[in-house]
Parts: sequence; C-alpha cells; structure tokens
Amino acid sequence: MPVNKNESPLTTLGSEFHNSIELLQNRFRIDYEVEEITMVFFRKYGSSPIVLVRPDGSKIFQSTADGESIFWFDSTTYDMVSIKNPMLGPWQAVGNISPDSRVMVISELALHADKLPDVIFSGEILKQTAYLTNNGKPINYAAFRDVVELTISLASTNNPDYNNFGAGSQIVATFQDNGKGTDEIPLDGVFTGQFNLSIADGEWKPTFKVSTPMYSREQVDPNIMLYPNPIKIDVAIDHGKAGYHYLEIDADREFIDISSLLIDGKVRFPNGDIQNFSITEMTDEVKKHDIVNFGYGTYSVKLTVFGNTHSGREFILDVPEYTFLVEEPVPDVVEIALDNTSSEGNAASTLDGKSTTEHTPPHESNMSTSALISWIVGLNLLLIIIGGVVIWLITSNQKLSLPFFNQTKAAKDINDKVEKQHGMLAKLFRRKVKEPAPVEKDKKSKASTADTTDTGFMDLSMPKE
Repeated sequence: MPVNKNESPLTTLGSEFHNSIELLQNRFRIDYEVEEITMVFFRKYGSSPIVLVRPDGSKIFQSTADGESIFWFDSTTYDMVSIKNPMLGPWQAVGNISPDSRVMVISELALHADKLPDVIFSGEILKQTAYLTNNGKPINYAAFRDVVELTISLASTNNPDYNNFGAGSQIVATFQDNGKGTDEIPLDGVFTGQFNLSIADGEWKPTFKVSTPMYSREQVDPNIMLYPNPIKIDVAIDHGKAGYHYLEIDADREFIDISSLLIDGKVRFPNGDIQNFSITEMTDEVKKHDIVNFGYGTYSVKLTVFGNTHSGREFILDVPEYTFLVEEPVPDVVEIALDNTSSEGNAASTLDGKSTTEHTPPHESNMSTSALISWIVGLNLLLIIIGGVVIWLITSNQKLSLPFFNQTKAAKDINDKVEKQHGMLAKLFRRKVKEPAPVEKDKKSKASTADTTDTGFMDLSMPKE
C-alpha cells in the first residue's frame, strides 16, 4: 500500500502506564509496509549497543548487521539503524536507553538556511541561521544535534576570469546549536553558522549539506560573487625626519559607506612590540593613523573593520595583514681629492670620523701583478745570460777585438803573479792590458798611451824591476 508521509510509520504500544515500565517503554509498531526505515535510539553515555527484537521474536544485534538489508552505526551515545523492507508488527528495543530518549524515524531531512547576501566580500565574517526539518516538520529534539552535521561549502566555478580559478571546494561554515560563538540560545532548534571567508574572491557555487553517519543530503544554490576585500591600506614611510610613519586606510566606495567604518587594529614593530589602536571618527575622509618610527625593519598592520554597505547591511571584515619595510639609511659618502704625493705615501685616509682605505680595483691589481712578475722573470733571465757570457769570456784565454779587453804581455805577467797570490778570485777580476813596447820606446809608448787611452782603471801592479 502507498506510504503516507504525513503519518508516522511507528505507533507506540501500550498505555501510558505500560510505556512507563522500563521493559515496555521502548516498544513500537511498524503499522504499514515501508521500503526502508532509519531509526535513532539514544542511550546512556558509553553503554553497549541496543538489541532489536522483531515481531516474530528473532533478534538483531549490532554485530550481526549484514550491511545489505540492515545497516548499523553505533557511537558512545546513540545507535542508528537502517532496515530495508522491515517486518510489520510490534518491535522492541532492549538496552540501556536514556529515560528521555525516544525513537526517531528519519525520512526526509532538510536544512533551511537564510539566503546569502548579494554583496559579500573576501575576508568577511558572516553570521547565518538555519533549522532542520524531518518530513517537513521542524526538529527541536536537542539530542539529535549529535546525529547530524550541518555545513555550507563553496565550490569554485573554475572561471578563468576570476582569482579563484582552480580553487576547488572549501567548507566555510559549520552550524551549531550549543550556545557558543554566534549561536544565541543553546538547544533551541535554531542552528547558527559563522563564516570566515578568508578565501580568494571570484565566482562560487554554495552547497548546503546535511550529513548523518549513513547518508547525506545536499542543497545547491545559485552561484554567488565573492568580491575582493574592499579595504585599502597605504603608508607614507618616514625617513628619519618627522619621527612617524603615516598610515592611510580607505575603502572601495562603490560598495562601502566610508562614513560608517570603525577600525580596530594593531601594529607590530620590528622589535616585536605590539601597539593597539582604534579609529572611530565617522567621516567621509580617509582614515589616518600615525605609527612611531622605531627604526628600520619590518612593520605589520592587522585590521578588523566594522561598517555598512550602501544597502545598509552591516558587515565585519578581517583585513589581510599589511606589512612594509623601512630600510636602514645609507650614510652619505664624501669624496676628497688627494694629490699624487699624498695618495702614494698614504694607503688610508680618515673620512667623517671613519677610517676608509683606498683599494686598487681588483682587475687593475691583477694586471699590475702579472706585469711585474713578467718583468722580474725577464730581467733575471737577461742578467743570468749576460753573467754567463762574461764569466765565460773571462775564464777563457780568448782575446776580443775591442781595445778595452786587449792586454799587453807585461800586464798578463803581472796578472799571473796576482793570480798566484790571490787565487781564482783575482783571476775573475783581473784586468787585461796591452803588452809593453820595446824598452827604447817605453817612454814614448807611455806618453802616447796616456794621451790617447784612458781605460778608467787604476794600475795597481807592482813596478817592474
């Protein structure tokens, strides 16, 4: 027979007295044929899974669920059982079921959430409420919040014209009914979701999802546009003259009412100190704040902005951290022209109280060293060759045609005597002279020699007897 969704497939058995008896209070009846039924039994924390008793007396244990006709999920506080083509008639659940528990039959779970705003920004913190229905009726059973999970995810449409191209899918909100965060009243059946849209701007597809341990239901809404964070930050850096850096905060005035902006921020200085500040002036002008110049390094500014759109919707924005770098000032270099004598005699000079050394450029120094080595090697080779030739000529008895090297026989005899007396050293340094002329021409020869030849050497030979 057809299933009437407006009627429950379960009927409580017995009178009010019978249902208050512990053994009978968990009895129920499946009144008509259903293709599949999912039931949730809440029990005391940490107790063992329940046991189901069919109308014919056969039992279903959690350990005997086959995963085909019977699906069983157990946690520390409840059992969720799904049965295909269940047996008609009276059933019973046996176990340590909590006194305030009741059997719930899950048929058509749905999440009803508020529509997302038409203008929404990246970095916005958004509050949204929703409620659950089962078969079209609101669920206000507090224990049921442990059974389902309510989330909203945004999936990128992968439009290459936007910044979220290729971003995939991201869960942006989880709904809770526990009185924490932005939820107002705990366990009132109204679930609150808190968004922190710290994701890339672009085109997204929102998906509302209700999940149970056995199945999930999704609701896909039309695409939305997530606009870039509308807050604009700029800073005029102080270079040691005014003592302050000038922070300027503006907004995209196409969407934002600039006069409604309230700013709560903090500045982190290069030394790690943090300073909080607030801007509450309700004007149309650019918001300004002076940051003390504590020296060079990285400064960071973190803002939370409260304001209204032009449509009057209030918003809270988490602005991405803004950083700026103050570089260490470069000292002025004063060049002093030095004369050649001063530059050669002094390798270093004192400039503005600091000692600076004049260095030869690396490439010039390398070239000078190479040239100097080449000259030294060349000169040494030349001196060795000349010295060898001179020694060879001196030690040999050969005569040279030059007058300077001609010796007379008398001079040779004198040199031989000196050689005998002083050895080889005298031989090396002896002087060759011309042989003396005949005796009768001695005086004439001496006069002629004195007039014509002056060798530049002093005659140290002994007078001849």
